[in-house]
Amino acid sequence: MLDFDKLKKLSQLIRYDILTSTTEAKSGHPTTSLSAVELMTVLYFGGFLHTDLNNPKSPTNDRVVFSKGHASPLIYSLYHAAGVIAHSELMDLRKISSDLEGHPTFRFKYADVATGSLGQGLSAGVGMALGIKLLNKNIGMEAGQENRNMKMDKKNPNSNFQIPNSFLNPHSIPKVYVLLGDSEMAEGQVWEAIEIASHYKLGNLIAIADVNRLGQSTETMLGWDLKTYAKRFESFGWNTIIVEDGHDLKGIYDAFSNLSNWSNESNSPVIILVKTVKGKGVSFLENKEGWHGKPLPKDLLESALKELGKVDLNVRGKIEKPRSNWTNLPNKSNKSNLPNYNLGDLVATRLAYGDALLALGSVNEEIVALDGEMSNSTYSEKFAKKFPERYFEMFIAEQNMMTVALGLSKLGFIPFTSTFAAFLTRGFDQLRMAQYSAPNLKVVGSHCGVSIGPDGPSQMGLEDISMFRSILDSTILYPSDAVSAFKLTQIMAEQNGLFYLRTNRKETPVIYDEKEKFVIGGSKIHRNVVVGRDRPSTLIIAAGVTLHEALKVKKELAKKDIGVAVLDCYSVKPLDTQTIVKLAKEIKNIIVVEDHYPAGGIGEAVLSCLMTKNQISRNTYTHLCVKKLPRSGSPDELLRFEEIDSSAIVKTVEKLVGV
Repeated sequence: MLDFDKLKKLSQLIRYDILTSTTEAKSGHPTTSLSAVELMTVLYFGGFLHTDLNNPKSPTNDRVVFSKGHASPLIYSLYHAAGVIAHSELMDLRKISSDLEGHPTFRFKYADVATGSLGQGLSAGVGMALGIKLLNKNIGMEAGQENRNMKMDKKNPNSNFQIPNSFLNPHSIPKVYVLLGDSEMAEGQVWEAIEIASHYKLGNLIAIADVNRLGQSTETMLGWDLKTYAKRFESFGWNTIIVEDGHDLKGIYDAFSNLSNWSNESNSPVIILVKTVKGKGVSFLENKEGWHGKPLPKDLLESALKELGKVDLNVRGKIEKPRSNWTNLPNKSNKSNLPNYNLGDLVATRLAYGDALLALGSVNEEIVALDGEMSNSTYSEKFAKKFPERYFEMFIAEQNMMTVALGLSKLGFIPFTSTFAAFLTRGFDQLRMAQYSAPNLKVVGSHCGVSIGPDGPSQMGLEDISMFRSILDSTILYPSDAVSAFKLTQIMAEQNGLFYLRTNRKETPVIYDEKEKFVIGGSKIHRNVVVGRDRPSTLIIAAGVTLHEALKVKKELAKKDIGVAVLDCYSVKPLDTQTIVKLAKEIKNIIVVEDHYPAGGIGEAVLSCLMTKNQISRNTYTHLCVKKLPRSGSPDELLRFEEIDSSAIVKTVEKLVGV
């Protein structure tokens, strides 16, 4: 029999912690935390959440995502009530020395993903739920699969890892709980996640909507209209449960109990819609506007604590252990064979990426792929056809795709996401937030630059390098041929972190053989030899399509006895600064040529390097890039129009050397 009196005491303690920690911090969001106290107390300590607190990243744990990340005082107070955070730690909330930040990040070990930019948590939950179902392959992965052609065997014939007996019972499969705020449900990404969760039949995903009516500055669009919320979710194929009093412990317990007991044969995701009161527990805060993000001053804190009554500061709750001790993980290796690319063959780097992804998928079961309905252009379709259970079509919903990939990575998978480089800008906030979750994401943008040709400027990725350079710990790789694209994709799989691979639509000749080595922070030097000269007059730095334009220049100028060195800057971030500075000391004229806008691209990266090393004053620096608004045309016409083709480079070199 559940001890509701103890749950009430735990709720009191959690309210006490929320109020005292935010007042001590002189900042925070106590009212939005107070509205969800009973909801989370019952989930955590009512026997529904199954998590090993000593091993918070275990794949056998249930997951909880606080999409309303500003309710962090509630998160931390729950773990204090669970006995793993000391009260003194709570009192350091928001201090620079504390891991208990204003919104949760990877520094808080019980948070899988950082939240706070609203609307992203449900997508992360979708990714985790997909990952859990993929680890337990006896549950149908494909939309509409309904476990067809799969028997409840201990071992799936398509897998090399064991399925434990405890996982054969759907009730023992780890669940993912996502706490949503009602304000954030105005975000489009939430509805992207809602529709994809239904599409993939994620019966192990449970969203909990804290419908407290009040946003930061006004009432939400639907207020407390739970029936309309329910109709909207049901129209997307979700099961719904309505709780009219979100502060009645027994009513909340019954809702979770019903959820745990039903069979959910449709494998549909579930939303528990709960009417709550913002600021609950403190009469002068309850359902009052103007208190969002405001802690109580000390005099009002005293009044609030009197209302709480006597608080048992020693009461602690118990979180149940996982229902399975399963620890087997997918087989993995990063050794894959290079296809037979011959020197001079015309192969688009986007195609080589598809080849590399397929090869990696054949040797590493941790590799998964996601695409924004561009798989026949990005060539992730190669992987999709061979490994359909590890490929997730995300459709035209790039924001959701990025955060779903992050969620998958938290179950130990290595997600490769791909779409046109131009459309990655839609997911920039999601990538920005991912950096605060210790990410392991591999992002691939194809059809970059004006070289895509007649599709026109809406399809041209011309801001993507700038975008990824602005993320602090990102890595940017920009291959110029099939061999480098294949090998750099392999490197991405081997290394943890947030990676961006820029690929081209335009076919380019293979210039490297299979023995060529590539490293993060590396580059390749191509020189022409001019009789009677000890060094070239000009250094041309390029990558991707423009590297081939530069190599044409090298060949042409050799006929005119003009020495040129070409640097393949395949690692854009980090740059090969050592080589660049060394060459800059030897060569006076430097030209950077790139198929990207001026701001934030390779040119600025090189210039910053030279300025940091106090080298630029000794050189003549020229930046050739996309400086005119592009238009439709052939790739060659557009490169010429933007003056980043071989003829423009030749003119620039000849002007610099006085020819």
